[in-house]
Amino acid sequence: MHTLRAILATVLIVSTLFLGACRKDLQIENTEEIVMQLPEGFPSILFPIGNEYTKERWELGKKLFYDKAMSKNYAVSCASCHHPNSAFSDTVSLSLGDNNEIGTSNAPTLANVAYHPYYTRAGGVPTLEMQILVPIQEHNEFNTNILDLAERFKSDIEYNKAANVAYGRDFDSYVIVRAIANFERSLLSGHSSFDQYCQGKKKSLSQQQITGMNLFYSAKTNCSQCHSGFNFTNYSFENNGLSTNYADNGRMRLTKLESDRDRFKVPTLRNINLTAPYMHDGSIKTLKEVVAHYNQGGVYHKNKSEFVKPLNLSEEEKNNLVLFLESLSDDSFNNNKYFKQ
Repeated sequence: MHTLRAILATVLIVSTLFLGACRKDLQIENTEEIVMQLPEGFPSILFPIGNEYTKERWELGKKLFYDKAMSKNYAVSCASCHHPNSAFSDTVSLSLGDNNEIGTSNAPTLANVAYHPYYTRAGGVPTLEMQILVPIQEHNEFNTNILDLAERFKSDIEYNKAANVAYGRDFDSYVIVRAIANFERSLLSGHSSFDQYCQGKKKSLSQQQITGMNLFYSAKTNCSQCHSGFNFTNYSFENNGLSTNYADNGRMRLTKLESDRDRFKVPTLRNINLTAPYMHDGSIKTLKEVVAHYNQGGVYHKNKSEFVKPLNLSEEEKNNLVLFLESLSDDSFNNNKYFKQ
């Protein structure tokens, strides 16, 4: 498997693709475009200059997202590991890639990736366009390279025509990463029962869920210390006491610092009821087990977060917390026909 250093080296080689990586704040003007309507309370999306949303770019990116020609042996697509019916996550601990190679980490949801400040669980990739390169060249994912893919798609008359319409150029590496990122930025989720409750529809949550919500935001659990803001993550890198020994060293692979050993980017909790199994390695199967893990305070690790400690919750409190987490699921996102093939 390529190391993160190798991935970043490839990023540098193709850096000319990202001359537009300087970002500007664009308020979305095409409000009639259903797929790009911002949920209430969400900030405007930062689009890279040169890759602002257009219908043509979005449609091309969506087509590539579902195309198994993205992998060397036409075996898997982006959607193979990011299923629209599972909030664009996977249903297994570790996904299978080209040649049925097993992945190294659990496939996270793509909901609201437009707002992430960096990508991968180690946080080593600065833009969504660059992130597209990671699965392409990983041997246990797409098992190919961006240049070969560009030649493959350029020979397709329809793809080449779409590239010229969307980006004013023949199909190339630039188009691949830009188009897929353009589609993925549209995967906005902010219409859960919790959101409706915050918008004044007080009957959207049951009393148990409200009790669980108050517990979530309380000093007793400290859940919101890491899972904060509109996207329920502060994007920090933490160790949650999952294990004493990790197969993946997390952020340390990038920084080489012992203080970053076994730390991973805090994931969003949006649609958490739809994205099992959990943790960076998919080792926990249910939300009930997740809450039990945090209630016990995890196991000892020298880098474990100070906020992960025994909570001593009652069975009722644990149940109410699970019920609140379930209220963060957005059925309109999971069932959005515009995102599906």
